[in-house]
Amino acid sequence: MKITEFKQRKKSKKKISMITCYDYTFARIIDSSNIDTILIGDSGTMVMHGNPSTVHATVDEITLMIKGVATGIQSEKLIIGDMPFLSYRRGIKYAMRTVNKFIKAGANAVKLEGVTGNKKVIKHIIGSGVPVIGHIGLTPQSINSLGNYCIQGKGKEDAAKLLGEANQIAEMGCIALVLECIPSDLAKEITETIDIPTIGIGAGRFTDGQVLVLQDMLGMYKDISPKFVRQYLKGFELMSNALNNFHNDVQSLDFPNKQESF
Repeated sequence: MKITEFKQRKKSKKKISMITCYDYTFARIIDSSNIDTILIGDSGTMVMHGNPSTVHATVDEITLMIKGVATGIQSEKLIIGDMPFLSYRRGIKYAMRTVNKFIKAGANAVKLEGVTGNKKVIKHIIGSGVPVIGHIGLTPQSINSLGNYCIQGKGKEDAAKLLGEANQIAEMGCIALVLECIPSDLAKEITETIDIPTIGIGAGRFTDGQVLVLQDMLGMYKDISPKFVRQYLKGFELMSNALNNFHNDVQSLDFPNKQESF
């Protein structure tokens, strides 16, 4: 999927599928699929390294993930790098150093959270020839001020604020907007109001596309299953069983057998 296809998808009402990815191995699998676009999210610091929130993600960490994913993607799938906590709040020069690293590592676009205080840097990145994707609603990098991971935009005032932010993001020239954990009717209103595609996660079915964390939709966790996630595979159970089967075959001397030996 090319950058130029985003608005065309919205006009034609053809939904956009987005999935997170953090390494070469999964990138090779995604490359063989029909998935449209890949987000190297700051969620990688939680998924891959066990950190408690996305604020622990670093520029170097995400850059390394982008390199691995970009190496594994050989088709025309859009690769988006998620700018981590404070990487775009230290001034334009610092932000552009991050953008430079991401693009040279293989990203085609960058994503950043929020609007307030970010307008100058968003405009500068876009003006430098790099596509930007916005992100409003639940913004995980703001967890310390939000207090917890909860639905945003439930009241009239908060809903109006999010609608205003969505309009600003579209007007600045962003190519798409992620809507996270907001009421379905608000996501629908935003989607119908702005002229750029909306990508939902926990925002209902009326957005122009959907994104999920790869490990969530593959059922890689035994005890974690957010309301907005559909598990398409029982990954934890399947992999655990495979590991146990390997262990049992080793113990019983069934592996390696004659055909698997030199």
